[in-house]
Amino acid sequence: MAVAEAQLYAKVSSQHRGRSTSALLEPLLAKGFPAHTAQKALVATGQKTIEDAVKWLHSHCNDPSLDDPIPQEYALYLCPTGRLHSRLQDFWKESKRQCGKNRAHEVFPHITLCDFFTCEDQKVELLYDILKRVGDSFSQSFPRSISLTLHASPSYLGFFIDDSQANVLKEFAVAFSSEASALADCHVKPSLKQFHLTLAHRFYPHHQKTLERLAKCINPGEPCQWVAALYSRDMRFVNYQRLRALFQYKPQNIDELMINAGDLIYVDPRQQSDVSEGWVIGTSHRTGCRGFLPENYTEKAHEADTWVRHREYVFDTASRSFTKTEKEPNAKLNGEAHNLSTSRSATNVLSLQNAALRRGVLVMRHGERVDQVFGKSWLQQCLTADGKYYRADLNFPSSLPRQKDSMKQFECDPPLSCCGIFQSRLIGEALLDQEVTVSYMYSSPALRCVQTAQHVLQGLKLHQKVKIRVEPGLFEWTKWEASRAIPDFMTVAELVEASYDIDTSYRGNFPLSSLVPSESYEDYVSRSSAVIKQIISACPSKGRGVILIVGHGSSLASLTRALTGLPNRDRGDFAQMVRKIPSLGMCFCEEQKEENKWQMVNPPVKTLTHGANTAFNWRNTIMED
Repeated sequence: MAVAEAQLYAKVSSQHRGRSTSALLEPLLAKGFPAHTAQKALVATGQKTIEDAVKWLHSHCNDPSLDDPIPQEYALYLCPTGRLHSRLQDFWKESKRQCGKNRAHEVFPHITLCDFFTCEDQKVELLYDILKRVGDSFSQSFPRSISLTLHASPSYLGFFIDDSQANVLKEFAVAFSSEASALADCHVKPSLKQFHLTLAHRFYPHHQKTLERLAKCINPGEPCQWVAALYSRDMRFVNYQRLRALFQYKPQNIDELMINAGDLIYVDPRQQSDVSEGWVIGTSHRTGCRGFLPENYTEKAHEADTWVRHREYVFDTASRSFTKTEKEPNAKLNGEAHNLSTSRSATNVLSLQNAALRRGVLVMRHGERVDQVFGKSWLQQCLTADGKYYRADLNFPSSLPRQKDSMKQFECDPPLSCCGIFQSRLIGEALLDQEVTVSYMYSSPALRCVQTAQHVLQGLKLHQKVKIRVEPGLFEWTKWEASRAIPDFMTVAELVEASYDIDTSYRGNFPLSSLVPSESYEDYVSRSSAVIKQIISACPSKGRGVILIVGHGSSLASLTRALTGLPNRDRGDFAQMVRKIPSLGMCFCEEQKEENKWQMVNPPVKTLTHGANTAFNWRNTIMED
């Protein structure tokens, strides 16, 4: 047990535990559930219905922490609804598209009234009663509308609340915290800082102007009804990352985690260093179970996605500032609103943005390489006694291209597997379906990259029109080469002889002789920055064609961050990030109205996800006793 978790146990077990009188509790007790687990289920589902609690209990039947006495943490937020909420969600969506994710995207639009505090499960109903009682006492003094003033700094953007109105909100927060501390035995701290509604936080300084421009599209005077809402979270996972499952995964081994599409997973970053590439250790929010799961079956989720909304108090200013006859769409407080109407001003910004786009740069990792599947000794598995190649498994390539020297060169410069060839062609076909126009194709000199470029072009039906420019400067960080030497790549002449569509007139910006074994991280990112700038300058800016670059996992960050002006990642973070990039992982950058100003956006096609398929021996499997 972790030290922090042990301290939680000690803290909770020493407290007096009463007995809840919840009307929902008795039916659960009648079904045979123990009182403490029934109370935990009610709290975990927001004490909404008996059916929700029963479903939670059945899902957590194998949860090893089901009997743990650790309570939830609660916070009180003031949340906007109506048109203002819709405009804020428009800003959230567009700011994420143009500037990437920042800390504000983790939580929905809100003003913090009381920071997170703990409350025992059997006393949560007291919080509900206190919220209603305090809300009623402030209903007449609550501001008819809240004045919001935009404030910006290099790391923060948000609305500040007018002092006179903020004082009323602070009095409300103090009243709630005082009663909760006295009656529910909670240590509640009201938020007494400058009240604010955050729009963006911890973003890159060069994004400030873009974010300010988008924020000015929000009319803070839009009709709005404010809701004081109580949220809870599992205090054990506060510092964990959150993932959302994209697909179902059925465990193949006893230490793996069963997940369904949509499941939320808690992942402790500190526990991932010794995990095999492509896997993470996670705890399921739905079941409480823990185990290994494939990381490429997931995507990052927001912090608030795992929170539970409990009771709320609606300040009734509808007759004065908001009416249902305006037919505003309903909005969810803990997620994106349904059927949001985009504001005219935000739409204009989006239209202007789209009109300004020119060139695109698509950076792609190569397809599955053969040693990825069969290990570093793959070549020994498919050579006869006299040194001739044969196909030992259907995922080995049907043949190897001819080289002037020994085939041992392939050990340091492995080809694609058959699945890698299929993947590459499939990506090309998907790009063709999306009518992506590739005007230039660049490739690392590694054979797996050249082959990927060739088969992507075939999928695009451009292999007779667009030639592959082999650029040595696109090779990966040489420190990661197992042989500690630069591989002996196939020459341009050998690639042409092997029927690859190579641009023989192209002269690389970095000759092969310039690649240094075991180069420093600083040298690698400097090389990547120089090569992407030279590629951009060599491709005419007229038209909106895509420059497609096939490189390595490291290329996705080193090239795109240099192109968009983002600072280099920390060396340790860089290595952790690269190991998460799958075969054919992609990043896409678009040029803005100002020439040579780029931003990252969603790639034109989805990624390719697939499961492992182990070697099968029917005799050992079917016939064994």
